[in-house]
Amino acid sequence: MSSPAPQSLHDLGFSDIEEALATGGVRSHHAKALWRALHREGAVDLTTRPFLPPLQRWVEANVGADKPFLLDAPEVVDEIRSSDGLTRKFLLKLSDGQVIETVLMGYDGRHTVCVSTQAGCAMGCVFCATGQMGFVRHLRPGEIVAQVLHARRVLKEIHPNKRLRNLVMMGMGEPLHNIDAVMRALDIISDVRGIGIGPSKIAISTVGVVPGIRRMAEEEMLIAACREYGAKTGRRIFFEWTLIEGKNDSPETAARLAKLLEGMDAHINLIPLNPTGGYSGTASRSGHAFQKILRNAGFPCTFRQRRGIDVAAGCGMLKAEKRSRAVAAG
Repeated sequence: MSSPAPQSLHDLGFSDIEEALATGGVRSHHAKALWRALHREGAVDLTTRPFLPPLQRWVEANVGADKPFLLDAPEVVDEIRSSDGLTRKFLLKLSDGQVIETVLMGYDGRHTVCVSTQAGCAMGCVFCATGQMGFVRHLRPGEIVAQVLHARRVLKEIHPNKRLRNLVMMGMGEPLHNIDAVMRALDIISDVRGIGIGPSKIAISTVGVVPGIRRMAEEEMLIAACREYGAKTGRRIFFEWTLIEGKNDSPETAARLAKLLEGMDAHINLIPLNPTGGYSGTASRSGHAFQKILRNAGFPCTFRQRRGIDVAAGCGMLKAEKRSRAVAAG
């Protein structure tokens, strides 16, 4: 009979860590030290940590190759930096060979990580490079968490005094199609004993997967679900609108959007269409007129700050594709 597959410690919440230690005869108060090493210090090798003897023995017996637990530490296959130096896109290889993309973005006074929640995507948006890939699989919670930890390690190397304060789930995949893993990952990421990115600093992007929104707001229709979510949480909802020339950028469309969101505490974030090889749509030239109509209707409306376009790290451009390098004949 084969042994059960090892489990990632990064998949586990704090109470799960306590339970795993208790099963191994280690008192629960050691969970704080293990959690801190995993999520605050971002350790990729626990054997060198200065744990107390009971926890050290547990790690030696239980974590590693051919043992019950492992760590999520994706391999960096490639790193591409934008020309302005503010954006870094990482191509990360997971344990099964699948590759995903994670983006670290610098803004005035803050840094944000954009993480993937799936390898590929099943939503099929024709203007999105990830959607053109098709769906491969969901990511586990630990594979989502590991992207944040990688970004924190990189940020510490380049800016030792800076903190990763913001998280956007706008990378590869539809977060609400993988909601169980996403919600578990967010519990881990927001824990103040570890990574500590608060809920108000986290944004989840969705094409409108109603069952996922129902999970958070207990409502059946998309806009109704958003209204209910806002009413229950008291939080402003950000709506992203990708402006495509001749498709959804007319004054009439802006007026309909304003009517649709009437009475809601909403902020509309306008996104100029970013180029992808599989879609021939054109970025709108009517964005400012579109914005003016929404602002006149009383909605805060801004344009998404563009980051990493030259390294295909902008919205809708992530494809987990390694850049080609020209090879000169010797």
